[in-house]
Formats: sequence, structure tokens, C-alpha cells
Amino acid sequence: MPPASLRRPLWTRIATLLFLLLAVVLWPRNAYAQDDRATPVVLPRLSGPITLDGRSSEPAWETIDSLPLTVQEPTFGAAPTERTDIRIGYDDTHLYVSGRFYDSDPRRIRTNSLYRDRYAGDDAFSLFIDPFDDHENGLWLMTTPTGVRIDRGVSNDARDIFGDPFNANWDAFWDAETRITAEGWFAELRIPFSSLGFRVEDDRVVMGLITYRYIARKNERHIYPAISPDWATSYAKPSQAQDILLRGVDDQRPVHLTPYALGGVDQAPVRVASEDAFTTERTATQDLGLDAKVGLTSSLTLDLTVNTDFAQVEADDQQVNLDRFSIFFPEKRRFFQERAGLFAFRLGGADRLFYSRRIGLSDEGVPIPILGGARLAGRIGSWDLGALSMQTARHGGAPTENLSVLRVRRDLLRPGSYAGALLTSRLDADGAYNVAYGLDGVLQLGNGHTADVRLAQTLDQPRIAEDDFSPLGASLLNASLSRITMNGVGYLATLTRSGSAFEPGLGFVTRRDFTGGSATLTYGHFFDDRSPLRWVAPFLNGGAYLRNADGSLESAFYGMSVRTQWKTGAASRVAGFIVHEDLRAPLALPGGVTVPTGRYRFVEFAASHTLADGRLLRAATALDAGTFYDGSRVGIEVTPTWNASAHLELSGVYRYERLRFNHRAERADLHVARLRAQVAFNARLSVAAFAQFSNASDLLSTNVRARYNVREGNDLWIVYDEGLHADRLRHASPLPRSAGRTLRLKYSHTFSL
Repeated sequence: MPPASLRRPLWTRIATLLFLLLAVVLWPRNAYAQDDRATPVVLPRLSGPITLDGRSSEPAWETIDSLPLTVQEPTFGAAPTERTDIRIGYDDTHLYVSGRFYDSDPRRIRTNSLYRDRYAGDDAFSLFIDPFDDHENGLWLMTTPTGVRIDRGVSNDARDIFGDPFNANWDAFWDAETRITAEGWFAELRIPFSSLGFRVEDDRVVMGLITYRYIARKNERHIYPAISPDWATSYAKPSQAQDILLRGVDDQRPVHLTPYALGGVDQAPVRVASEDAFTTERTATQDLGLDAKVGLTSSLTLDLTVNTDFAQVEADDQQVNLDRFSIFFPEKRRFFQERAGLFAFRLGGADRLFYSRRIGLSDEGVPIPILGGARLAGRIGSWDLGALSMQTARHGGAPTENLSVLRVRRDLLRPGSYAGALLTSRLDADGAYNVAYGLDGVLQLGNGHTADVRLAQTLDQPRIAEDDFSPLGASLLNASLSRITMNGVGYLATLTRSGSAFEPGLGFVTRRDFTGGSATLTYGHFFDDRSPLRWVAPFLNGGAYLRNADGSLESAFYGMSVRTQWKTGAASRVAGFIVHEDLRAPLALPGGVTVPTGRYRFVEFAASHTLADGRLLRAATALDAGTFYDGSRVGIEVTPTWNASAHLELSGVYRYERLRFNHRAERADLHVARLRAQVAFNARLSVAAFAQFSNASDLLSTNVRARYNVREGNDLWIVYDEGLHADRLRHASPLPRSAGRTLRLKYSHTFSL
């Protein structure tokens, strides 16, 4: 039974909820409230040709006015310390942006890395585009003084309440040229309209725009429009973008064909029958495949793939899992990145109705061959549309499967509000199937308040027979009310109910058969330019999860944290929490430790500090300590990064977990170490080496990827992977030294029709 304090009359709980709802909706606007940017600014058309060389010296640039910029950080509205000139124009086929970034001390311009898609604390010039002007999704393009191109997809209006809204694995076709002079550094960007996607209405195209310059050594950002720092990533927040108007833009429908050729060799140890010995089995690999991207309209794109390959994808990070739930790993494969936010249907925390890693990967992360598939994504009028269907091959005794997703979403009354539906199906050749379907909606209530509702249900055969199907037992309801801000009062309240038979075959779900919720309340404060502090905020957090069967408490937590940002760009956090856990089955932890069943209450303390990104040598450190079930735990993590030059970056992670259960004479010392070396000979030729070790698995794994980017869309990859049995390296063991190795050579070439 719940504690007596929770067994209050229903009317008091309803009255309390209504009071809180009324209070937050009517809360007055804060000092950083934004002006209306819905009136489009007419973007000037270029009066002449542009040569992309980073100089921005063409006469056509001189006919365009420089954008009015505002200092966003470290202090909003402060006087800029350096002169910045950003201009933007377009022709029939491309969007052009130029930046002149004058610097009083050009020797201190940060040029930390030449590695593609790697932001390493450099000075930066960024362009954010909301191509459909939906105030929800966007494309974030960035370049550095060395001409490195970095691109991200943005979803959920950059709100991180249900996961990371930034897709670092999305890539687009675009160009950037830069140069450094005695006056500062200069850049030009050229973005094909075919890479953006947009809606054309009566020869008008309306998009959202944000652009900024970042001076790393000063943690200073010059931005247009004048967006206040109310949000952690306000410089890439679609709802805060300035609407811009373009006319006479070609409705391009490009076709890109990208065939690939792959060759390589695999070596794997095989046990000799009836002997405690191993032999090596070698297998040669040759393969061909094709990806195609077809622009059906200016706002709707079809991707096709045959014999899909992801040989160049980086390996997942090894982690120590001290939780009773599975670890969530992000999607890194490029085919699933285009408008990935459209397919998002989050259920709270990392849980989601659709998780693309269920396609072509086993639960252990082992690749499953994909015969082919199709993916449709884009917008028709006020509707977002997404569809995906993939066919896998037979693998390891498992039958071939068809895995499909359909997503529709429509704008509602307020910008950023929508209602939608998602359907997934998983059907194998033996007749087993899993179907999941859901409805979701987001409503912007004004003054930053947002309501989210999601309802989903699943059908699974033969795991759950039709006669045993219960609509409530196979359903999940998730609702939240939030005001996400760094300035003034912010909050997040979430309620979730999940049935015992809720099983999305293409989703990711941790906890099942529960009713629970969580709440966060915060108050953020920005300091003026006289203080070394930029921002500080205390957070109150709490949550509880009850079993549906008997209403008993399964888990609960409550506590407080304080987060601080410094004007240098450094950040700190301290926290303390009390946790309740009721285990009805023993919990097996890494290191051979098992926590017996029972009710537990333990206290956790945490502290962390992260140095500013602009430093050549920087690090993040974290310490966690406290009681842990019926024992104690101390966790230490150090994450150093050193940019020895623009050609070499070394980074690492070391995590140590000390577990002690003295009264049971059990203990574990868990270590995870990762080391990355990224070598960029220039902006096109690079090598990334990645090694990691975990004593919980006694496996040392290595991943080396060399890339030569001939031009955008044309790549040569050499990829080497090997796993080493660590106990074999330390002492005598019947296991072979190598757990297996692969070598791949892959070339892909894009043809544009």
C-alpha cells in the first residue's frame, strides 16, 4: 500500500493539481520575453555571382546589409568586444552566407581541429535554418576558421525533456570556405536548396533563420535575431528563429545515386571439437550496394537502399550498467538520420515507441544483414509525413523480417503545437508479428508552457495470444506539463501508466507494468557583467513508480541539485538524492555481485565540473558517492581532451566504480577506459582510432577508421575492428588472444542527376 501521506481524498489532489496548473499558466512573463518574429524579413536576392573562396569580396555582397547582431553570452545585451559582419542572400538554387569576423588578436583565434563533424572548442560561424517554419525542427550548419564543416539535425524545438534533440549523425550536402588573415577570419557558406527542403506557396518560401559567431576564448556569442539566453541552446531553437521570405526559388527535385563497393576479410576464433583449443577461421568479403535519394517535391524526399551497409559506423561505447534496466545507445547509421526527429515518439526518459536500432541490429549490437528498404520523409501542406520499410535477411537461425513505420503529424493552432500518429509493424517469415500504434500531441499554452500527451498500444503474436489481450494491459499513457527555461521559474511534471503487456517490437522500453510520475522545479538567475558567474539555478527533483498489480512502491527518488555556469564557459553541478528501491528478484551487477531481494533506501551525492570548451587542454570530472542498496558505492570519472594541434586531438574517458557490501563479503572494482585519437591531415583526409576496455567483460576492443573525402558524397573508408581477451593478455587462459577481427575497404560515389 502507498504511504498514508499519499492516501489523500481524491478531491484534494484534483484541487491541488488545478491550483498548480492555474499558477503556472498565469505566471508573469520574465525579463527576457521575446518580441514577435513571425513577420518575415524579405531576404535580398544576390545581384551577381559569388565565387566561394572565403573572401566575400564580390560586389554582390556589398549591396546586402549586414545583419544587426546582439551579444547573447556571456552577458545578454553587453557591448561586443570584436567587430562582426554577417550577410545573407540567395539565387535560384542556393542560399549564400558570408561572415567577416574581425579579431584584435588573430593569433588567439581557436583552430583546434580539422576533423569533419567534430566541434573541439574552436571559434565558429553557425547558420540555423527551420526550413518548414514549423517552430519544431531545424538544420544546424557550422564551420570553423579551418573550414571544418559540422552539421546537426534539431527536433522537439531543442527541448531535452525526453532525450537529446540534436542529431549529431545527420549530414547534408553543402560547402564552406574560410581563410585567416591579419584582420581576423572570414567565411562563406553555400547551401543548396535541395539540401534543405521547404514549402512553396504562391512563389513564396518562408523559413526560420538564426545565425551567430562564437569567440571561444571569450565565451562570447554574437547572434541574430536577438534571442535571450532563456534556454540552454537558445542559439539553435526553432521557435526563436526569425522568419525570412524568399521568392522565385527553384522547386528542385534532385536525384542522388550512391553506389558502393566493399571488400575485406574476417578472422574469428573457432573452438576445435573435443579440445580445449582454438583455430582461426578466415572469410573473404565482397559486396556491392546502392543508396538513392529522390526529391519527389521540394519538401518530400524518398530514400532507397539495396544491400545496405554500415561498415564505417563507429563502435558503441562500453559502459558499466549499475541499473536494473537496459542501456540506451544512440543511432549512428546515416540512412536513419534524415528528419529523424519526425519519427520521434518519446514515452518518457529514453523510452520511445520507435527505436531505429531495432532494424538491422540484434539486442547485443551485432549487425543483421539488410536486403533493402525505402524511407519517405517530408511535408505536405500542414502535414508532416514519414514512412519507412526495411527487409532483413535470415541471420543466425532467425527468419527474415519486414520492419515498417508510418508517421503522420499535423500543425495545430499555435506554432510548435501538433497532433500526430505513429504505427510500427514487425513481421517475420514464420508468421510472428508485433504491431504498435500511438497518438501524440503537443500544445503550446503560451508564455513557455507546454503540454505533451502520448497514448500507445501494442499487439504481439504469439507472445501474447489474442484471447489474453487486454486493451489496458497492452497500453501506455504518458502526459507532461512543462516550462523549460533557464531564467526564472521552470518546471517539468510527468505522469506515465504502462501495462504489463505493452511491448513495442520496434521500440525501446525499460520499466513495465507501472504507474508513476516525476517532477522538477527550478529557478534560474542570470548575473550582470560585474560577476564572474553567468548563471545559477537550484533544482528540486522527485519521482515515484508504483506496481499496477498491488499499488506497492517499486522505486522512488527525491533530492536537490545546484547548477552553475561561469562566464569563462565552465560549468559545475552538485547534487544529493535519496533513493528507494524494492527488489522482488535478485539484481545481478557487473563484477559478480548480486543484490538480494528486499526493500532498500540509500543516499547518493554527486559533484561535477567541466572546463570551458575553448581550452586546448580541458577536462570534465565527476564524483558520485553514497550508500548503494545494502552497501556503498564510489564512482569517479575523468574525461580529458587535448588538442595538440589542429591535426591531432587526443581524448579519453576513465570511469571507476567501487562497490562494497561488507556484511555479505562481496565487492567489485569496475573500470572502463576509452581512448580516442583523431588525426586530420587536412579537411578531407582523417583517421580516427578508438580503443576501450572494461574489466566487467574482460574485453579490449579497437576500432580504426580512415576516411578520404574526395568531395561531398564521395568517400573512401578503411575500417579495422578487433577485440582482445584481456584475461588472456594478463595470465594463462584457454581463450585465444583475439576475439575476432575485421578489415573493410569501402568506396562510395554519388552521382547527381
